[in-house]
Amino acid sequence: MTRLTPVTSDPAPALRRRAPRVLRALLPAFLVLVWFAVAGVGGPYFGRIGEVSSNDPTAYLPTSAQATQVQARLPEFLGKDTIPAVVLVTAGSPLTAAERAQLDQVPAALAGIAGVSGRPSPPIVSQDGTAAQVFVPVAASASVGDVVAAMRAALPGLVPAGTDVYVTGPAGFTADLVTAFGGIDGILLLVAVLAVLVILVVVYRSPLLPLAVLLTSTFALTAALLTVWWLAKAGVFPLSGQTQGILFILVIGAATDYSLLYVSRYREALRSHEHRWDATRAALRGSIEPILASGGTVIAALLMLLLSELQSNRALGPIAAVGIVFAMLGALTLLPSLLLLLGRAAFWPRRPRFAPDEAGADPVPTSGLWARVPRFVVRRARPVWLVGVVVLLAASAGLLQLRASGVPASDLVLGHSQARTGQEQLAEHFPGGSGSPVQVVVPVDRLRAAAGTLLAAPGVTSVAVVSAQSPSGQAPVTADGVQPVIPGTPAPAPTVANGDVLLQATLADAADSAAAETTVRQLRADLGAGALVGGVTATAVDSDHASVHDRNLIIPLVLVVILVILVLLLRALVAPLVLVGTVVLSFGATLGVSALVFNHVLHLPGADPAVPLFGFVFLVALGIDYNIFLMTRVREEALRTGARTGMSRGLGITGGVITSAGVVLAATFAALAVIPILFLLQLAFIVAFGVLLDTVLVRSLLVPALGQELGRRMWWPSRRIAD
Repeated sequence: MTRLTPVTSDPAPALRRRAPRVLRALLPAFLVLVWFAVAGVGGPYFGRIGEVSSNDPTAYLPTSAQATQVQARLPEFLGKDTIPAVVLVTAGSPLTAAERAQLDQVPAALAGIAGVSGRPSPPIVSQDGTAAQVFVPVAASASVGDVVAAMRAALPGLVPAGTDVYVTGPAGFTADLVTAFGGIDGILLLVAVLAVLVILVVVYRSPLLPLAVLLTSTFALTAALLTVWWLAKAGVFPLSGQTQGILFILVIGAATDYSLLYVSRYREALRSHEHRWDATRAALRGSIEPILASGGTVIAALLMLLLSELQSNRALGPIAAVGIVFAMLGALTLLPSLLLLLGRAAFWPRRPRFAPDEAGADPVPTSGLWARVPRFVVRRARPVWLVGVVVLLAASAGLLQLRASGVPASDLVLGHSQARTGQEQLAEHFPGGSGSPVQVVVPVDRLRAAAGTLLAAPGVTSVAVVSAQSPSGQAPVTADGVQPVIPGTPAPAPTVANGDVLLQATLADAADSAAAETTVRQLRADLGAGALVGGVTATAVDSDHASVHDRNLIIPLVLVVILVILVLLLRALVAPLVLVGTVVLSFGATLGVSALVFNHVLHLPGADPAVPLFGFVFLVALGIDYNIFLMTRVREEALRTGARTGMSRGLGITGGVITSAGVVLAATFAALAVIPILFLLQLAFIVAFGVLLDTVLVRSLLVPALGQELGRRMWWPSRRIAD
């Protein structure tokens, strides 16, 4: 009699034989220990990021920009690289002789502060006698924030009683930016992590699983920060507070998204596999392709920023790409190891039960929201996608109100800014551009002609030439040439470096105003190619120009790259075109709504030209993420059940996890709003709103409805999928 061996379709016993018990225990433990070691080494670097970061705008301009070239040559004329600070003292009535005598002691006192480079200028009293200003050179190599903080702490005890004192100018604004970014290491990370924790607890109703996901996200961020710190330390790319904040949020959000996808697959596998090792293998097989494809798409989009003219944009590309790499590694190594060690206990108290023969083993929900939505889309496919397109097009009309041509530096910091208040007070007593002159490098034989051009400009109030022979370091210039600093003495000779001289023109308008930028553009046109025009205002002009160039170049390239990746991933042409088209439409609607909110709800002064670019890169790349999560599962189901049924099943299976991931990502990006920086507030709103719009409308309704409408044509030219 022949003994029959039971037939089973479950290959788990053979898999377990090939994976010894020791390996199944030691491998996840080893991976967890490696990640804990990385976190232990990288954790202290959260407090050291300031050692390798800079917020100096000229450090991020292209080397070809005039402002960059002038900045590089300033040490030739001034002997050192400095950032000017303007100390402004105001009184309600004209300053008395005693008060002026007390102010005369201020420069010597400030010169003793560490980081002040050289002797500050003598006090300059305004024409009405109620204010005085002192120009203080701050070493560019020093910690500008610390130097200005020391000045602000010392000045109240140095100036006359009853007067108000402000530290403004370029150094003052830099210090305010440093203070605003000071909450990145603590407040931003805390808010983001708490938001993710609350959402995960609500979604999974489990105390252990959210902690495992958060551990994965924070360890991925620690590893990314450790890598980025050393790359910045080696000078591979510059790091700013803005880039640091984006890195924090991007890694936390992306790692959580990838983790949620794996958790969904693992919970599904635990119902059809009795042993946790087999469930882990099945979950990895089901999640590795969409996670790698999603992460690869984001990385490819980010690396397009390497084509940017602005070094800040160029640096963000590889920095953020490093973060995405570690987000994927965490979701594919640390989280599976943690869940393998925990098993079904990770989902306590709602542990998934091993039930391969029960109807509930089918991952398609039979009740609840994600059972009803697919049925609704199947019944009303054409009205759903038509209404969806009309709504998105209508929202996109708000794009006409988007003001993204740049904002004054004084508006970059939200809330209180002593530098901004000081600049406003400065403009009431002195020319608005005091302390932030336009710097013009011209050949020495063109000095008089260039000075005449500057003096003839409506927005220029005075012109001086840098001279080492002058006690103040500069000598006034008129249409008649260089003037004596002390009456009755010869005019000091200008400082000449490589045949050039440096002229400094004080503007009538604030250096960060639109009027000042107009003046600089006109001066460049009038002075011609033989002159280099730099300074604070010129830096803003060059930055805006480079941002517009980057936006016009990179956005089309990102679309092409993402389209190619989708074609290779989905093995089709129509589906990738549909996905890219819907995400672009979603982005247009997001910017339209954002413009209305910025202008009419928040009453913001405008936006930096880089805001649409960054919003596009993150929204399109991350929006495609969710479509990849959806469409890879749809394709898997469509190969077995047909295009239309596969679309319905894929939507039902992925609906809950993708919506949860979208809410998590929106919450993490919204956390950027706690940093009082205009750019980050706007980016936070754009990405958070856009992700929710994409998750709720585009991925849940519009794309599935188009899939039902097109049927197997969605997958053309593939012939493997039936209708």
